[in-house]
Formats: sequence, structure tokens, C-alpha cells
Amino acid sequence: MRVLLHYRAGPGLAARLSALPGLDLRIVSDADDAAFAAALPEAEAIWHVLRPLGAADIAAAPRLRLIQKIGVGVNTIDLDAARARGIAVCNLPGTNSRAVAELTLALMLAALRKLAWFDAETRAGRGWSQPPEIQDGLFELGGRTVGLVGHGAIPTLLAPVLAALGCRILYTARAPKPEAIGEFRTLDALLAESDVVSLHIPETPETRGLIGRDALARMKRGAVLVNTARGGLVDQAALVEALRSGHLAAAGLDVFAAEPADPDDALFALPNVVVAPHVGWLTTGTFERSFAIAAENVRRLASGEALLHRVA
Repeated sequence: MRVLLHYRAGPGLAARLSALPGLDLRIVSDADDAAFAAALPEAEAIWHVLRPLGAADIAAAPRLRLIQKIGVGVNTIDLDAARARGIAVCNLPGTNSRAVAELTLALMLAALRKLAWFDAETRAGRGWSQPPEIQDGLFELGGRTVGLVGHGAIPTLLAPVLAALGCRILYTARAPKPEAIGEFRTLDALLAESDVVSLHIPETPETRGLIGRDALARMKRGAVLVNTARGGLVDQAALVEALRSGHLAAAGLDVFAAEPADPDDALFALPNVVVAPHVGWLTTGTFERSFAIAAENVRRLASGEALLHRVA
């Protein structure tokens, strides 16, 4: 079965994938639109990562039977176009949870300890002569209240680590979860009580722009916002205002409203922001777990068996 991976795979990953049995695999960089367009007519399955897969792409793939998201969120896939053609759409819940949980923790620590600022200052030779006022803005994570917006696989992994560090944990979900570590709160109450707010929900029409100007204003002065979920959850212009004014002390962001993000984005000029280019999921462990299931779904498609984690 002809499988098209739309991702700029490194040499090690490409070699491992090429060795998978039973696949006629073609790897096309998500930065090469021409090569992608040329490969679409023969593709029977697309392994989709981040570059949006729109209706025009789907229409250009007459043999397409499966869109396999390498990850969880399917907001970058035109699901209506896939449904209209009877094309299965599957995702991979849980395969990147540990990686994202670990980067979330790293962003919390980096924001509280101003690691990006110290890194730049040290490289410039000024690290040992920082202004005295910087000392007033360095915080430990232990002893602080961390609010987890959502309580899926990632917060479930993150919560016991935060508890071990001495954090008080709040969470919000559709309903209280008896097994959860932490105290249930409504979103408004969580925002008002938390020193660190971390986002862990999908981007949907209902959640898009959830953390806007009003939500940011409800957060504690000096709080930190961390987002490793989806950029569209946050009003970026309002976030810039909150960071510039000092209402928020810092932000740690792995995702942005538009990706790739504009290098002239006002967020990047702020010294109290730590950023990464949507790589929370990106580890060799995630690859191993993800592509094992993706290959199994291709096998199931070829043999007529039920697919794993079908969402459309």
C-alpha cells in the first residue's frame, strides 16, 4: 500500500521507517509543496503531522483511503472533505503524552527561572553581572499553585510530578474526576487561584480564543501561562498586552495561532517569554510509539479490519 509521510524526517527516522515491512513508503517534506502535490495522486494513506491538509489536497488524492494523524489534534485536517469521500481519519492518543508532559514541565521551570534571558545574557558575557532587580523575579515551582486546564493523558502524567515537587494542583474538566490528583475548579476559579496556568485541551470552535483578554485579566497578577496544546486557544495580542503590562510575569509557549510563527511576532521581542516551535511531541520515543500504530493501521486497512483510534 502506498503511504505518504508528509514530514521533513531526519536521516535516522527515514531509515527506520523505510525498514518497516509491508509498506510502499514515500517521505515528502512538509516544506516542499510541489513534491507533495506530485505524490498525492498515488497516495492510499497519508501520515499527517502538522502542515494543514485541506480539501484541495484531499481532492487531489483519488486513491486516498486513510488519513493517519501522527499525534492527537485533528484540527489541521479538513474532516468534512474526508467524510464526503468516505476516507477514514485516525489519530494516536497517548503516543506523545509523556513527551508533551515533560516539555510542559520544562517550560514552567524555564519561565519561572528566566532561563531564556539568562542563556542570552551568559552567551553575551553579561551573565555574571545581571541587574539586582532580576533577583526579585526568580521563582521556584515547588509551593506554587498550578492550574491544569483539561485533564486528559498529559495532565494525568504531569500532576504526580508536580505534586512531588510540592505544588498545589487545581484542574478543570467537564466534570470532577475522582481519580485525579488535585482539586476541581471551574475555569474562572482556576484562573483566579493559580500561579501557573497550563493548557491541555483541544482547539475546537468552542475553545478557540478561550484565553482572551477577560480570561487573562482574571489570572493572578504575576502568574505564568504555559501552552503546549494549541495556539488558537489564546488571544496572542491580548497575551502580549498582559505580558508587557506586567500583569503576567511570563509565558512558556510551544504553539502559536499561526505556524510557522512570524519571526516579527511581538511575542518574540518580549524577554519574559520562553518559546519552542511546536516540538512538545517531538522525541524518538514518540516516533517509535506513533509509527508502530500507524503501520498497524495501514495493515488493518489493507486487510479490512477495524482501524485503531478512528475519529472520522
